[in-house]
Amino acid sequence: MSELEQLIDQITAAVKARLGREENGRSGAVAEAVAGSGQRGECGGCGMCPNQDRREADTFAVLGAARLGTPLLPAKPCEGLHCLIDHTLLKADATRDEVKKLCDEARKHEFASVCVNSGNARYAATLLAGTNVIVCAVVGFPLGAATGAAKAFEAKEAIRAGAREIDMVMNVGAMKSGDHATVLDDICKVVQASRPYAVKVILETGLLDHDEKVAGCVLAKVGGAAFVKTSTGFNNTTGATVEDVELMRRLVGSEMGVKASGGIRTKEDAEKMVRAGANRLGASASVAIVTGKKGSSAY
Repeated sequence: MSELEQLIDQITAAVKARLGREENGRSGAVAEAVAGSGQRGECGGCGMCPNQDRREADTFAVLGAARLGTPLLPAKPCEGLHCLIDHTLLKADATRDEVKKLCDEARKHEFASVCVNSGNARYAATLLAGTNVIVCAVVGFPLGAATGAAKAFEAKEAIRAGAREIDMVMNVGAMKSGDHATVLDDICKVVQASRPYAVKVILETGLLDHDEKVAGCVLAKVGGAAFVKTSTGFNNTTGATVEDVELMRRLVGSEMGVKASGGIRTKEDAEKMVRAGANRLGASASVAIVTGKKGSSAY
């Protein structure tokens, strides 16, 4: 057994032990997964637990090495970097004119999506109606410190407004505290609220050590997310690194997507991330990237 597999098994044991200590069971997805382990039945949370489709599977066996896959968006024909890019505008003072400019650029360059705050999702969806560019909305952004229920509500509202992908910030504080059960419950709630649309889990890798990055990827996969994502581009972190993207791809395998975001400003930056294993890129310098220039934004 490799060192990485040993670490994942340790995460498994820690999560199972924590969940076993929950008094009277935990509300939401985690409790339902535990109660239904090895049985067929409806899950009250994310609905993505392996026991939903395989009676013999122990719910938490999947934690051991993230060996069971999760849904991923159907592959789209793509030639070039443009169709991997989530063209991003997440600053607090973004105006309607700036959102319109973002959408106009996304339409012109045929980016995968525009990534906006949930309050701008409806306007962006209206502007992009009839195009192949979808709206991605962030949830619990940028701190990830809201409750799972609050994030789930925000995700539902964003989807009702026209978002077709959700980028949620993981509960970083819970992860740093070793509270894997809360992290998993948080992810499951948002995945359930967002179905059938894809959820990307922002790990905020710049705030995590190696073991926490491993745990974040494993829990995102178990929780039914479609992607893991490096960074918010906020919180004074380093943003995406080649090393982190390589690690994330190793952990989630081919069944999930990996989104690199934060500090990608040039075509060369973007190509490095793709070679490392990213199949989605978050950037506000998207136009500069596809035109061979250099962007100045921190995201």
